[in-house]
Amino acid sequence: MQRYLEGDAVAFKTLMDRHARKLYNFLIRSSGRRDLADDLLQEVFLRVVRRADSFKGQAKFTTWMYTIARNLIIDTARRERHRKTVALDAPAYGDDVQGDTRLDRTPSPAPTPDRGASDSRFTARLESALEALPDEQREVFLLREVEGLKFREIAEVLNLPANTIKSRMRYALEALRVSLADYAPENPS
Repeated sequence: MQRYLEGDAVAFKTLMDRHARKLYNFLIRSSGRRDLADDLLQEVFLRVVRRADSFKGQAKFTTWMYTIARNLIIDTARRERHRKTVALDAPAYGDDVQGDTRLDRTPSPAPTPDRGASDSRFTARLESALEALPDEQREVFLLREVEGLKFREIAEVLNLPANTIKSRMRYALEALRVSLADYAPENPS
């Protein structure tokens, strides 16, 4: 980031190459939507460019970037709450009341074959358990376990005391342990 601030445009590409994939995965998991994650990823990097002069180097670049991403997710969620929703039994195409409904056109929540998980049932079960967590706990869990941030860095991103972050992580782990306690993977015979 320092090289970019000094005018090296190639340094920005290096930042994108280094962080885009992990940031994109965080955005998907946080928003639950790939299409939204695509838009948010672009917006995060646009804001990094626009606000580059506000990066003082007091925190790690990743902490600063995840703070931007988190704020975008929160802002987007607030805006979407105020939008009008369309019933799932409404026609998928205009006024065609005899055709498909929006529910017919909604993708299945089942794991896709390309997920590549060794046990897709467990993956689906884990995702369901993560979705059931309160937003505050899920956010801390994802930043810690998926993105690999330290508790101190998460505290900076969320602007909360480190002990609060640790407490949320503990509650998230306890809830996941309970949710997945009865899971027994199939043994190949």
